[in-house]
Amino acid sequence: MSLWTSLEPASATVDPGSSTTVRLRLRNTGDVVDEYRFEAVGTLAPWTVVEPQSLRLYPGTTGTVELTFAPPRTPDATAGANPYAVRITPTEHPEATTVPEGNLTITPFTEVRAELVPTTVKGRFRGRPKLAVDNLGNTKVTASVSGSDNGDQLSYDIHPSNVQIEPGRAAFVEATLKPRQIIWFGSAEQRPYTLAVRRSGVTPLDVEGTYVQRGFLPRWLAVCLSVSMALAITCVMLWISYRPQVRSAATEQLQEVGVSNLPPVPSPTSEAPKAPTADVPALPPAAAGTQQPGGAEAGAGAGAGAEAGAGAGAGGGGSEEKETEAPERTAATAVRQLAADDPTGRHICYRVYTAGQGWSDVACDGATAGTAGGGSPITAVNTASSGTKGTSSGAFIPDPASTEGEGRFRDPWSNVADGVDNYVGSTEKNVPHMMGFVLSVDGGRGNVCHTSYVHNDTWINLACDKPGDELNFTYVGTHDNKLWIEAITLTV
Repeated sequence: MSLWTSLEPASATVDPGSSTTVRLRLRNTGDVVDEYRFEAVGTLAPWTVVEPQSLRLYPGTTGTVELTFAPPRTPDATAGANPYAVRITPTEHPEATTVPEGNLTITPFTEVRAELVPTTVKGRFRGRPKLAVDNLGNTKVTASVSGSDNGDQLSYDIHPSNVQIEPGRAAFVEATLKPRQIIWFGSAEQRPYTLAVRRSGVTPLDVEGTYVQRGFLPRWLAVCLSVSMALAITCVMLWISYRPQVRSAATEQLQEVGVSNLPPVPSPTSEAPKAPTADVPALPPAAAGTQQPGGAEAGAGAGAGAEAGAGAGAGGGGSEEKETEAPERTAATAVRQLAADDPTGRHICYRVYTAGQGWSDVACDGATAGTAGGGSPITAVNTASSGTKGTSSGAFIPDPASTEGEGRFRDPWSNVADGVDNYVGSTEKNVPHMMGFVLSVDGGRGNVCHTSYVHNDTWINLACDKPGDELNFTYVGTHDNKLWIEAITLTV
């Protein structure tokens, strides 16, 4: 070899975004004049500048080349020790290439950014924003995420609550916001909130968003219900005040024509009719024939007619028994049977009407009604309860006019007492599918829980309302116009 090299220093340190210089000394130990070309190689080559790029040396002389390293402040500049090398190629002897190696340590730095997607979410019962956390530093970041708001108006379910992010990577955190109080009627309210990204020894990174909570029922529906209730009360009061007096004029007409002395009609009695006694003598045959000509023939005809009538009556009774069908087993039929076996307990039975399949079998107290994963939408639901002082229910169907892609309630809620069938939805052809329905029970008689299967292969988690509230209710289903429910379970 006709070349001697030396790196000064052999190991160097640099901060991302700044630069450092290392000198490469070389000596021509050969006996001819030679020119040397320099080229940086390795992972640090894009950030390395060699000056000059070539050097001509006489035999026995020494030259110096400067290597300038300038790693950017990006995740590509990996923190820690990074080896580098310089390829030296002699012009006269290309086969005698030399590659001296050194070591460059890049210091670590951290830079974290976070963004809410979307910044504003809307909903009646919950909102689901996503938090994107980007690691723009050159070392791994460990952080936790928490939520807060003024007035403690929201609860937060964050998954995952702790993340580890490699350099140049991003982590997505899903948050579920739930209002602590439901707006039954009225306009939507804005509830600002903050998601904080916390790291040890660093000031938390706060990201602000807004949750727009909508009213459960629109204001126009509340007005319509109030007007309907007022009209109903008015009609009842008018009926009670001006109820028509109905009298029969038959008795008065009879009295006018002098038929008032008709014998009174005997009142019905619960006693069985008595059989004729043996003391009453029968008429002799001659007398009977004399007094009633043709009476025997008439009697015989009457007897035959009676026998024929009896035979026809017997035959008719048998035909009616064959043609009578068993009564339909509804939710009320099933819940009354449970109430008879357990008078002090609470029970709920239910069945669903599936398009093209009809009514399902009745299910009770947490069993599944419907076909999960069958693909056919539910269009009607039949429920009945015992021990709850009755139920109230309303169907939720798609709303093509909605700009938010959500549905609407088909009709006002249906209210029934214990042991009575409650129907919502429709069994007619070409009716809209049910996205879900609302079910409530009396606040003093327990609470209502449900799960439902939505047409995207998803069972919604069990949801229950707190017992003791003035109105316990639960919504069974989805709010997306494009989805529907296929199966349900209910308990009270």
